[in-house]
Amino acid sequence: MAGGPGGPGDERDRAGERDRAGERDRAGERRPSGGARQPPAGGEVLGSRLRRTATLGRLAATEAAKYAATQAANLGRSPDEAADALGRRQLEAARQIVRVLGSMKGVAMKAGQVLSVADLDAVPPAYRDEVRDTLAQLRDAAPAVGFGEMRQLIERELEAPLERIFERFDREPIAAASIGQVYRARLHGGRDVAVKAQYPGIDAAVRADLQNLPPMLWIAKQIAPGLDVAGTATEISERVHEELDYELEASNQHAVARDHRGHPFIVVPEVVTELCRARVLVMDYVDGIGHAEIARHDQAERDRVAEIIFRFYFGCMYRHHAFSGDPHPGNSLLLADGRMAFLDFGLFKRISREAAERELEIQRFGIEGRGAEMIERMAAAGMLSDAARAEPDAILEQFRRYTWWFTRDETVELDPGAATRIVLRFSDPTQRQFHEIRHETLPAEHIFGRRLEMMTLAVMSQLHPRGNWHRIAREWLYGDEPSTELGRQEAAYYAGRR
Repeated sequence: MAGGPGGPGDERDRAGERDRAGERDRAGERRPSGGARQPPAGGEVLGSRLRRTATLGRLAATEAAKYAATQAANLGRSPDEAADALGRRQLEAARQIVRVLGSMKGVAMKAGQVLSVADLDAVPPAYRDEVRDTLAQLRDAAPAVGFGEMRQLIERELEAPLERIFERFDREPIAAASIGQVYRARLHGGRDVAVKAQYPGIDAAVRADLQNLPPMLWIAKQIAPGLDVAGTATEISERVHEELDYELEASNQHAVARDHRGHPFIVVPEVVTELCRARVLVMDYVDGIGHAEIARHDQAERDRVAEIIFRFYFGCMYRHHAFSGDPHPGNSLLLADGRMAFLDFGLFKRISREAAERELEIQRFGIEGRGAEMIERMAAAGMLSDAARAEPDAILEQFRRYTWWFTRDETVELDPGAATRIVLRFSDPTQRQFHEIRHETLPAEHIFGRRLEMMTLAVMSQLHPRGNWHRIAREWLYGDEPSTELGRQEAAYYAGRR
């Protein structure tokens, strides 16, 4: 199946089905092997905004006090003892975040996506995996709603009893989305589908809970110091509101599926357009494993998966000029036949062919060290507020610091902190790049491109892949012949579509 918040890419299997090699997500979302995930404590939505605010306020104050006490006590401890105490404190903070934030529909899962790719280098190594796995439970956090209530909503949206549309409709949800639940069903005629339906009253719950998000993110900052609380809160708010419209997502997904129909290693589940409504989305059901399990595969397989992810997200932007603006580890699955399914098209961006070529031209100038021409082109595109202040050497250095991982012609191994280090370099006032980038502007058409680059890097980095990403990128940058087997397969596919 398929999704994101609003799609099985954001939804995790609540049915508890497993295989011996690790748990498979029956709804199109990742699941770490090693044990079934249970919904966090406090799964029932708290009764009122005032009550939720008070709960978050108490938690924020308590956790801040405990963290400060641990830091003070660590002054008298050995390095090993201090690391152990800090790790235990951060793990407990993660558990409290899950316990309380897990009661918030919509907001919790989006926060989980952000935290799942955060650099946890501040957490002692002995506790890092457990803290990350604990935070990942936020994707399970959406409270279950009884089948009777969800059935009424689906039938009201589709204007027909379930039996008239579906040959079979499982009563138990196979996954919980950030703003709804997902059911497995079969249409008359035998087509297996996933049916995603929004929780009744989700709009009001989202609006209330979004106002309570910043205090929780300040607690999360103890675990991931590089977290931009204000920016993250804004980002979560904007994404959750956009993803409330399932008809918009269905249209986006249909367009991407059409662009990749018959692709040798990319799958985008087809939507059943006639059954999609503002609060119901029906799409093909797919079964695969997520990043937590993929990360346990050998190096060659992880490299292959990372290359597919790179090709999909960057290829959508530069080949098709329409792409998901929200890559994260939950939005792709490795299928049994080796293909990757890509999910979640609630946040979507279309750019003009001219904007895409402008991006590529600027990148080519940067790669070739042509700083003066790069400045001229950026200024013409409205990307520099004061071109006279820009210096060729400085602009090239900034470009290389931001894009090194796919503009260096060498084999690069990515790690989970790579994206975070780039973001911090440009958001830290002590860094020269922070002041340089303030003289730049990003037109609307280019903002999503920068987000896609960073989020794609973050997703790939979770797999610790190795590759010459520049040689792959040269296919769309310069029209070079493919340098990998996947590239040759993709080139043959597009040649056959002409």
